[in-house]
Amino acid sequence: MAKTTLEKIEAKQEEIQQKQREEKQLRKKYNEEQRKARTRRLCNRHGLFEKMLPDTIDLTDEQFKTFLEKAVANDFGRRTLANIAKQGGGESNTAKTKTSPQAAPAHSGSDGGEQKEG
Repeated sequence: MAKTTLEKIEAKQEEIQQKQREEKQLRKKYNEEQRKARTRRLCNRHGLFEKMLPDTIDLTDEQFKTFLEKAVANDFGRRTLANIAKQGGGESNTAKTKTSPQAAPAHSGSDGGEQKEG
């Protein structure tokens, strides 16, 4: 039984709508996967941070922000992060962290970066 041109158009429109629904579902699934990966990453990293520096647990959000700014978010911290990221070569950082937890050398203060007080 031969289809009329109008029936062919309607069939194609239904196919397009089906593909659009599939695309919408895939985008939703992708966004959910990205959200879960971010949540997992945040929990893992903050857990590791608290394990290494348990004194930060009782800090307020503002105190914690100040600590990060002074301890990490400075020129030395940025250079260290850039060097570690450069060494990563696109591999999963999770695997790198497990195999070499001390990837960054200790700061000697000779490069002009901020030094620890005390």
